[in-house]
Amino acid sequence: MARIKNGLKLFAGTANRPLAEKIAQHLGMELGDLAISRFSDGECYVKFKESVRGVDAFVVQPTCPPVDTNLVELLIIVDALRRASAASVTAVVPYYGYARQEKKDAPREPITAKLIADILTAAGANRIMTMDLHASAIQGFFNIPVDHLTAIPSMSSYFKEKKLENIVVVSTDEGRVKTVRQVSSRLKSPIAVGYKFHPEHQKTEMTHLAGDVKGKTPVIIEDIITTGGSINECVDALLAHGCKPEIYIAATHGILTEPSYARLNRPEIREVVVTDTVPCPPEGCLERLKVLSVAPLFAEAIRRVHEDESITSLFR
Repeated sequence: MARIKNGLKLFAGTANRPLAEKIAQHLGMELGDLAISRFSDGECYVKFKESVRGVDAFVVQPTCPPVDTNLVELLIIVDALRRASAASVTAVVPYYGYARQEKKDAPREPITAKLIADILTAAGANRIMTMDLHASAIQGFFNIPVDHLTAIPSMSSYFKEKKLENIVVVSTDEGRVKTVRQVSSRLKSPIAVGYKFHPEHQKTEMTHLAGDVKGKTPVIIEDIITTGGSINECVDALLAHGCKPEIYIAATHGILTEPSYARLNRPEIREVVVTDTVPCPPEGCLERLKVLSVAPLFAEAIRRVHEDESITSLFR
């Protein structure tokens, strides 16, 4: 006998409501009625103003800055859904905060990405949907299904339509070469790799660059841009190796804290391409910012999860 489907309801936290609204629009539905407020001491209060009993509930809430505030809000929403007898709870976390703390680089450090996975599961999430994790191995931190979406096809299509000539796709880190090769194969272009190390916390130095970039137009591919420090180092290295002063940068998650504005507004950078997994910076902070929406992709993935269809085939 075929399984009788539960209803689908989509809810939004406060971290990136515009993205949730776009996802709902692509699904042809309204966002669920959820009230979120704060007490005077900063504590979060959540109340669902409609029944969620027996439904497949999806909650859109990236854990972007303020990371801890948005994470706790997500946990409270998930807990409320579980206690209100939702049939299943999927945490749609377009940006997974703490993903860069996925291993111990020194003694007596935590593995915070694993801790967050445990907390989300304990709160009552039955499934996680996310995009371009800093380390794919984080999927293994969960004992529940994880749908790991990627913006690589969208990014590749965008640059293909620009019809840039003589490009080279650049990885700022040897650890991201496998991902960057997916872009280079789609654009049929060569690849260059930067080698860097972190002399201290939040400090990056690029030691050397492998690959021919002389006279070429670089397209730097990253997963996250926060302060722009790594990007700045990479741009300097590319220019020192004779690339054209026409550099394009693409990253799935544009966290873009204040130090990044001056670093990314330099004249050699023609365009910074990000997605709307997190809210955009205030207007005017970055002169040449292009935002691609991932709402259609998340909407289709949510529909397929609800209807027990394949997610993998989305990226073939």
